[in-house]
Amino acid sequence: MSPTIDNPFAVPVFDLMHRPGETRERDLDVVVPEDFGSELIGVRKGAEMRINTRLESLHDGVLVSAEIDSVATGECGRCLIDIELPVEVDIQELFAYSFDEAFDYTVVDDHIDLEPLIRDAVVLSLPFQPVCQEDCLGLCPQCGVRLLDNPGHEHEEPIDPRWAALAGLEGLAEAETPDIDGTASSSATEEKR
Repeated sequence: MSPTIDNPFAVPVFDLMHRPGETRERDLDVVVPEDFGSELIGVRKGAEMRINTRLESLHDGVLVSAEIDSVATGECGRCLIDIELPVEVDIQELFAYSFDEAFDYTVVDDHIDLEPLIRDAVVLSLPFQPVCQEDCLGLCPQCGVRLLDNPGHEHEEPIDPRWAALAGLEGLAEAETPDIDGTASSSATEEKR
């Protein structure tokens, strides 16, 4: 049994082989059999993928031009909310009739297998660090709240433990002391004199 029978990305080309100048267009609607991408973002198993192909027979093989449309899902790399990104990729590759070092892909059993080509193109088109929007602020490093949802979010500056003992002296600086002429003045006024 041929491995291309169960492969949704396998396209028969027996009617194009060794017939230079022949052209076929074929649309494929594929359910992705396994994840394409990383844990952070990718086209997930079971997602729909539309592939519009144009197959052209040449002397050396079959030239495949394709437009791939799908949706990648994952999470924002800054604030960790779920996101969806459209995936639109154009590819063009020659599938050779014979095995040769000059060609990366070959026609096998009158079929071409588009899966490795599509997988590489889709994965390379995905962002390395996906974000929900370009100006995403991420999460608060102290409490983990999403900063876009709370734009005025602030925390009090932590007191350095070495200076914590001086916090009790704050009230003494504001205390009023009698002046030489008998009027009350604050210690801040005395410093100015």
